Amino acid sequence: MPSGYVCLTFDFDALSVWVDRGQLSATPRSRGEFAAVAVPRLLKTLSRRGLAATWFVPGHTAHTYPDLCREIRDHGHEIALHGYAHENVATMAVDAERAVLDRSIAAITEVTGVPARGFRAPAWDLSENTVALLTERGLRYDSSMMGHDHAPYWCRTGDRVDAAGTVWGAEAPLVEVPVSWTLDDLPYLEFLSSPARTLPGLRDPGEMFANWELDLRYMLRETAQGVLTVTCHPEVIGRGHRLLRLEEWLDRIAEEDVAFSTVAEVADLFAAGVELGTPKD
Repeated sequence: MPSGYVCLTFDFDALSVWVDRGQLSATPRSRGEFAAVAVPRLLKTLSRRGLAATWFVPGHTAHTYPDLCREIRDHGHEIALHGYAHENVATMAVDAERAVLDRSIAAITEVTGVPARGFRAPAWDLSENTVALLTERGLRYDSSMMGHDHAPYWCRTGDRVDAAGTVWGAEAPLVEVPVSWTLDDLPYLEFLSSPARTLPGLRDPGEMFANWELDLRYMLRETAQGVLTVTCHPEVIGRGHRLLRLEEWLDRIAEEDVAFSTVAEVADLFAAGVELGTPKD
């Protein structure tokens, strides 16, 4: 077995994130359109290295760019769920969330012909109903939470946390493959401005990849069969200087004893009882 696993993931938000924000004038729309320019570049980068990734695709994106989604599939990548129009499910009533989930499942299945096995919540925010809904629909994993950095774990339902104390809920048959904002390209690189806040972004991608490489080195030193899950967005990472840094990073970490795996593959290993991300003595 390898010393660790790297999951390359891409959130193909495209226009959906601007639909969710209600920013549909020409320039925000064009920012979403750039994702379709970047996807072929990323597929070429991955194909040259023989790497498989997981693409989290909103149903809106699947319906807007069906040929691109089928191209992702035909390159051997996993396609998983990411809402329909990038809705924040944490703000939704259970019936509305269920309807959005079913709509997104139908869109991905219709466009790709392959049922999705996993889910990532837009904005990485789950409601108290999400885990149960995913389980009801037969999903095998989620990749939205941050309870560990290198070890998958079982999701729970029924947690109760308030000022009175904490009561942990029951484990659900849904694997969590955790994420982190520190392993996401958007906070480092993307400029976003709204009346509520500004995300400065526009930092040196070399700094971001250096941090990710240090996280990988720490994981390999301190854990056995740890999992590093990184998140990129085509419209963010798909600019020239960023792609060059991505290629350099991929080539460097390929020299380590790691396997590049889809999120579904890691979830299957964990569900089969393989110990992932356990501390070394």
